[in-house]
Amino acid sequence: MKIMTCPLNGPRNISEFTYGGELKQMPDANTCSVAEWADYVFNSENLLGVVTEWWMHTPSSYWFLVERHTGSDEILRTFDPRELFDQRVDFAAPEAAQ
Repeated sequence: MKIMTCPLNGPRNISEFTYGGELKQMPDANTCSVAEWADYVFNSENLLGVVTEWWMHTPSSYWFLVERHTGSDEILRTFDPRELFDQRVDFAAPEAAQ
């Protein structure tokens, strides 16, 4: 049985987690082209080596980051996103001017 340590819930069976993709620099949604946004959403580097990825503990809906070696599948570190991010991104459409 493979175990992943969730920063919030502790060591859990890997079956409790959902993969969310590689951590990538997000382009500015208001100024990037459609092609740049599509590249960000749909494409990944698929590198051999250590990558940082989004994972979710499914029962608690808690998203966190994992450093994992893609060749050996070894999990090197799990950590809370607050270590990298200090604010949330709001994707809500601006209200129409009245």
